[in-house]
Amino acid sequence: MGVAPPKTPSIAGDGRAVTWAAFTFARFSASLPAMAHDHHDDHHDHGDDDHGQEPPSDMALRVKALESLMVEKGLVDPAALDAIVDHFEHKVGPRNGARVVAKAWSDPAYKARLMEDATSAIAELGYAGGQGDHMVVVENTPTVHNLVVCTLCSCYPWPVLGLPPVWYKSAPYRSRAVIDPRGVIGEFGVKLPDEVEVRVWDSTAEIRYLVLPERPAGREGLSEDELAALVTRNGMIGTARL
Repeated sequence: MGVAPPKTPSIAGDGRAVTWAAFTFARFSASLPAMAHDHHDDHHDHGDDDHGQEPPSDMALRVKALESLMVEKGLVDPAALDAIVDHFEHKVGPRNGARVVAKAWSDPAYKARLMEDATSAIAELGYAGGQGDHMVVVENTPTVHNLVVCTLCSCYPWPVLGLPPVWYKSAPYRSRAVIDPRGVIGEFGVKLPDEVEVRVWDSTAEIRYLVLPERPAGREGLSEDELAALVTRNGMIGTARL
């Protein structure tokens, strides 16, 4: 059963409505490292816990300053922000998507439904929402590798992958993923034979894509939970091979 995201009440500032979700998204993103330092899934996704890291970015400092001002004025509850960030980072995150992938690997009938109507098939597992109402799943094969990007902004399937990594929203990734997809995934450590076709899928507000990775060889006896543990966020974006 999917976990419903916390409600996001609005707060007002100089006549304009600002949602908690938008501010939390900025707060979460500001804590993440840049694209060049985030090529290995979640190993570096918790900048606040790492020692010896570079000084905070301008964005992180601005978000912190804005948060301090809002707390001082009583517009924001830091505990509520922490709860929302924790929800998307740890409770939603890519775990929902991993369960979708594991079920597709172990249940041919479910996989057929997933490939035909991803939105409905994903909803069967309880994962749905405004950022995942129009889902399409694309399958990796020995001859095809899929890569997902949003060239216009940062459209991303939150119900199955949680919040997007900061590199997914960066201008270099959004432009280079289309121009030089092999070069981009190569920077993530994915080296593909020349005969493997790389297909790039541009997510939009209307359609969000999820990559169905190839099932790792030699794991036939694993349960769905054990299979789900093998699935990574980057594998479902296409910047990793399992």
